[in-house]
Amino acid sequence: MQRYFIPAEHWNKDYVTIKGKDVHHISRVMRMEIGSSIVCIHPHDGPALTKIENITEESISCNIVEWLDEDRELPVDVTVAQSLGKGDKLELVVQKGTELGAARFIPYAADRSVAKWDHKKAKKKVERLQKISKEASEQSERSFIPEVTPLHSLKELMEIEGYDWCFFGYADEARQRSSTSLKTRLSKVKTGDKVLVVFGPEGGFSENEVQQFRASGFLSVRLGPRILRMETAPFYFLSSLSYQLEENEGD
Repeated sequence: MQRYFIPAEHWNKDYVTIKGKDVHHISRVMRMEIGSSIVCIHPHDGPALTKIENITEESISCNIVEWLDEDRELPVDVTVAQSLGKGDKLELVVQKGTELGAARFIPYAADRSVAKWDHKKAKKKVERLQKISKEASEQSERSFIPEVTPLHSLKELMEIEGYDWCFFGYADEARQRSSTSLKTRLSKVKTGDKVLVVFGPEGGFSENEVQQFRASGFLSVRLGPRILRMETAPFYFLSSLSYQLEENEGD
């Protein structure tokens, strides 16, 4: 069933009003009619099953049939700080990272990032990433759209507070058999914790970044014995965390 995230101001006690681009998608792309059912998602109260009652060029009105009790979110709040990469790699990280349950994305200008963001175009790039996050949230039937923040520097990353765990994916850990395993690191993460994890660009982190991370209390994580591409590393981490906290109960 189609799902749409609707701003809080468009909700009433018994109905919800859909406006903007979703109107075109519902009426023209999906060709839905009066009486069709869709899931509308309130930013705070979550998903509700609704039925279309009226369609115009500017808006669609839906009656709320029932509020749905869903549990689709990771039991921990995970922020992925992803270094800028070439091409559409960051877009892929946001799309697939959203499907895997990340709560937030921070684009990061790493020392070795080949890609650079023009200051004048940075806002549009974030807006595009936020759109990708929204569409991925609808596709994966999430109840929450992950936030995409403005571009961060290393200094700004180090100033972030409020996390229970701070990690960074470090390729050198894969080359050392004595490294602490990811399973050991994640075994200490509990439901309700807030996690920040940073991933490097194509050339990996600089020595300065590694020193800064460690000095700030970040723990390096080993993402298996193989060297992963920058866009693969976040998926390995999120999948491992999901298995640890969502699929491993009772084993």
